[in-house]
Amino acid sequence: MGIIRVVIAISALLLCLPGLHADGTKVISVDPDIAKAGDMVSVTGEGMDSANVDALYLTNDTDDVQVQIVQQQEKLIKFKVPTGVKAGRWSLMLRTKGTDPKLLEQPFKITVQ
Repeated sequence: MGIIRVVIAISALLLCLPGLHADGTKVISVDPDIAKAGDMVSVTGEGMDSANVDALYLTNDTDDVQVQIVQQQEKLIKFKVPTGVKAGRWSLMLRTKGTDPKLLEQPFKITVQ
């Protein structure tokens, strides 16, 4: 029984270390949540800097549209809504950096008019 506890404790520790899993990069808020092509949108979150996030997309389960990041810091990304994006509700999706990049769809939506 002692070895099982040690294995569980080590596993729990590894899961809690920053940088070992992608959920250290996440969106906390989006402002505004209604925009049109050319509008600037601010995304606040954690691990948003260029060392962690390679790209930002709008996705609607059918289309993925990469946005132009205008400003990027640890807790902030500002982007312009691209021209030609279809009107509707879009989720935000982050592409992480590293040897095993991941696409992380966020539970935040923006309505494009």
